[in-house]
Amino acid sequence: MPIALLWMVAATHPASGASRSDSVLSQTLADAASSNGVTAVSSPTAAQPSPKGELSAIIDSGKLPGMRWPNFSDYIPSVKKFYETGGYVFAWTSAGRPTPQAMAMIGQFKQAQFKGLNPPDYDAPLWDARLARLAPAVAQPALTDLVRFDLAMTVSSMRYVSDLHLGRINPRHFKFGLGAGAERIDLADFLRNQLLIAQDVPTVIASVERQHAGYRRAEAALAHYLKLEAEGDGPPVPSPVRSIRPGDTFSGIPPLVQRLRQLGDLDAAGDPVLQGTVYQGVLVDAVKHFQVRHGLEPDGILGRGTISELNKPLRLRVMQLDFALERYRWLPPGFAQAPILINIPEFRLRTLRRAEGGFLTMKVVVGKAYRTQTPVFADQMRYVIFRPYWNVPSSIARAELIPKIARDPSYLAAHGFEVVSGNRVITDSDVSAEVLSGLRSGAYQIRQRPGPKNALGLVKFVFPNSYNVYLHGTPAVSLFARARRDFSHGCIRVEDPVALAAWVLRNKPGWTVERIRAAMNGDRPVKVDLDKPIPVLILYSTAVVEPDGQVRFFNDIYGYDKKLQEALAAGYPYPSQ
Repeated sequence: MPIALLWMVAATHPASGASRSDSVLSQTLADAASSNGVTAVSSPTAAQPSPKGELSAIIDSGKLPGMRWPNFSDYIPSVKKFYETGGYVFAWTSAGRPTPQAMAMIGQFKQAQFKGLNPPDYDAPLWDARLARLAPAVAQPALTDLVRFDLAMTVSSMRYVSDLHLGRINPRHFKFGLGAGAERIDLADFLRNQLLIAQDVPTVIASVERQHAGYRRAEAALAHYLKLEAEGDGPPVPSPVRSIRPGDTFSGIPPLVQRLRQLGDLDAAGDPVLQGTVYQGVLVDAVKHFQVRHGLEPDGILGRGTISELNKPLRLRVMQLDFALERYRWLPPGFAQAPILINIPEFRLRTLRRAEGGFLTMKVVVGKAYRTQTPVFADQMRYVIFRPYWNVPSSIARAELIPKIARDPSYLAAHGFEVVSGNRVITDSDVSAEVLSGLRSGAYQIRQRPGPKNALGLVKFVFPNSYNVYLHGTPAVSLFARARRDFSHGCIRVEDPVALAAWVLRNKPGWTVERIRAAMNGDRPVKVDLDKPIPVLILYSTAVVEPDGQVRFFNDIYGYDKKLQEALAAGYPYPSQ
């Protein structure tokens, strides 16, 4: 039996009971080793030196040469506690042989890509060589090999468990206003009291993962896209000189059909249209389906943007799903109230499908990519204001309004603005030179009066935060017809403010849709406090998997995928802040 298969036997036949596991494993490995001319490893003798000194020295240094990422300084307290509570004896070997739990964890490391993680981060390519050193042809393994194997197992297991539970990088490193996510695991306690005695290691590992339905869907989609990636991208769809419209002749029909079938957007096998050179029929429908899934205008036109998305390598889609899983791990495991979710690259707001009050989804407009990005953070919605004033931020006043006032003193009055000091109106007509000077110095502020022309529309949803960001309506409803919708100064404009208000106030007696509309079209601002705050999560994910399994991908408009990729490429220790 080859050495690699010898270890596979141990990994795939976990002990069914503590009383017989060691003897069965020992006999299995001894027999297999003997059949390959490998001398069975004898049990350590009492004269064998204690590993404590060597273990302690490496732990104190925080570096284990030979690992893919040897610096484990961020795990020193956990590793030290793990060995102290175990009396500094080997945890992952018994009589010089790897335990079934060690073999099961190595199996987890080698399959880490199916969790959106990177197998080499847990030394996946290195374990076979380490295992071979524990089965020498003569005598027993060297103490140094046992020490390094044990420490590598401990560090890799701690990294794997922590990465699955919390994610690899703290979102605050990217200045995201997200909390601590799930409660931290005591890694030393988890490894010693759960993993080391586990009869079913995968089940124990699964217990630390997110239980969100969206996380599970993304995990399933990742497995599918890993399979597609392994099969290869196939020939690229040629980029035509001009856009191909329905009814046009297109020489790239064969690779287009192949790509759409591969991605699941086309399943009409044998349709005559697919055998010709005219772009029409079910092929156009399939392209529209693809466009919807990739945040494009579903016009069926094969333009530059659509061709580019069709030819994106599958490894990029795998990475997007990896990052979606990573960002799920940054979120709290549960919520007291059903949250409102806004995904920036998707330009969409949604609520949980199982939430009381029904499922709600709508388009949104978010902050401009190059100047006024919408921040990623979580907070609690506490009240709604119908017919709100818009208190213009000083940055917008300085950059946009004051120059217009300087050119045209009547500009503010013509657009429903007024100059104020606190709540005192200084002027709502032409702006004098003296008032303009006060605006420039910051002594005065600008606000826009309530009404249908107000930049906030007729309703504002407030979750007080340091970013001064909120949800609101808008008079510029034509922007919702665009596929890419990053046009705001950072706040989030919602497509259907009436529906959102009805969902938010669903537990407030008397706040029917009719009353909401009346308040929006009244003659004064109306503030409605919520009885219970509603969590609002403003997130960033370029991959989303719908409940029906449909996978959607979006452009990295703020470059956060690129920043995450760069941070992960640097390796451990990953940034904690």
